Amino acid sequence: MQVLDSIRKERCSPGQRAYEHRSLFHRPAHGISWTPPSKQREKDPYCLRTVSGDGLVAARHLWHYNYQPTVYYPKQSKNELYQRLATQLKNLGVPFTEDFDGALKDTSHVIDAIFGFSFSGEVREPFPAVIRALKETTIPVTSIDAPSSWDIENGPPSEGPGKGFYPTALVSLTAPKPLAKFFHGRHFLGGRFVSPDIAQKYDLELPEYDGIAQIVELDPQTGQRLKL
Repeated sequence: MQVLDSIRKERCSPGQRAYEHRSLFHRPAHGISWTPPSKQREKDPYCLRTVSGDGLVAARHLWHYNYQPTVYYPKQSKNELYQRLATQLKNLGVPFTEDFDGALKDTSHVIDAIFGFSFSGEVREPFPAVIRALKETTIPVTSIDAPSSWDIENGPPSEGPGKGFYPTALVSLTAPKPLAKFFHGRHFLGGRFVSPDIAQKYDLELPEYDGIAQIVELDPQTGQRLKL
């Protein structure tokens, strides 16, 4: 966890990498929007997003790729960056909903972006019911960085609403997190902006990306790169 926080801080340090937080949202989110099975836009156009910053940006990318995202964002942040991201979606006419269960009935894919990898503690309202719905639905669910309610180190919880929640796919951003060893579905890595010196400093073994690809698929057992 300390390594992940160090990488994040170093990427945003003006004297080091000079990335802005908004650019760090955009690059991984672009990778999320390229992740199968969401490529089948004609057959599978409706996406319901439960939202973090990455989820907001990914929803915008999906709209531009001719998907029809709906955003569930019950606790809207007062942070200026998040407000700007939400405004961008509203300007595109992307609908926001407070009725998660109702929206779930009309969607064909869910992007789980409720919590980031720094989540810890109890799942608070209104999210326990949402996570239970994600666990029980037969609709494909893709989680960003960490399935919501999972511990970054120890993976799925042994109790609570997230017990037994295993999404269809996982998209790790920057690098796979320790919890990935507990995940056995399709696993993708997105966000190809880690510089060689950071990879060397933190001993990150990152796979190569093909051409202009924004994602690579990883073997859930070995963590090694698979060909898409």
